[in-house]
Amino acid sequence: MIPTETIIIAGPTGAGKTDLSLRLAKALGGEIVGADAFQIYRGLPVLTAQPSAHELAQIPHHLVASVDPSEAYDAGRYQREALPILKAIVARGNRPIVVGGTGLYVKALLGGLNPLPTSSPELRLGWGRLSLPELVTRLRELDSDAPGMIDLANRRRVERALEIVQLTGKPLAASRTGSPRPPSGVRSLFVTRERGELNARIDANVAKMFVSGVEAEVAALPEENTGPTASMTLGLQDVRSLLRGECSRAEAIASIGSMTRRYAKRQMTWFRHQHDFPILNLSHFPEADQDLTEALRLLAV
Repeated sequence: MIPTETIIIAGPTGAGKTDLSLRLAKALGGEIVGADAFQIYRGLPVLTAQPSAHELAQIPHHLVASVDPSEAYDAGRYQREALPILKAIVARGNRPIVVGGTGLYVKALLGGLNPLPTSSPELRLGWGRLSLPELVTRLRELDSDAPGMIDLANRRRVERALEIVQLTGKPLAASRTGSPRPPSGVRSLFVTRERGELNARIDANVAKMFVSGVEAEVAALPEENTGPTASMTLGLQDVRSLLRGECSRAEAIASIGSMTRRYAKRQMTWFRHQHDFPILNLSHFPEADQDLTEALRLLAV
């Protein structure tokens, strides 16, 4: 069970969760626990927009840059690793602040994931002979609602959705049931911005990555040492294409920006459908520390 002292700060990429959570942690005596499927990997701090070394030195962080990129990682493992960390933070007399935009990780903490079947090599072998559009068509035939719940451009996720539906005999939504409300005492916020401002921030962040050396960072991570989960990191394949000379830097930046904006849209859709966290729209609080004051008000701490 998640400790009742926990605060959850969720929201789409680029909204400003990192900066706000750092100031919240300073104000409340908190320690930050990441809930981001990309930032959890070591070796890609620029590509995944991990907190800077300066920020990491200010506040204790957990489950950020803590997993080798060769390892697979999922919501079940996240739950197993995060819960003891949250309890240890409370035992130290501090407040756990969970920060991230990976909906399944947040839902796992709140007990909203049902046990899932293990992978079936037999099914995967058969699907290996099908194209991605054929897999999507098959998924739609088995569960008409499932395609709207996943990234259809991600073959691995399409195969996993098919696997769950076929092995359980139930719609994909049935595997994601559970209370969307945090347990009594747990506080939460959904941090967002107006769409135009959010998209502009995303584009600026992508451009900044290339100024900050993302190409050298990706070049230092061998493809053979990148596991199936880390390989899905936003922008990784585009930067590798750039390094191979398959696209220009401008094309890579445009592709990553477009992909990240779509990802942010899916994040907002997920949290809107799965949870009813109080909403903090940072576009409405442009002055210094207005956002922190409003966050503390909404959290009632």
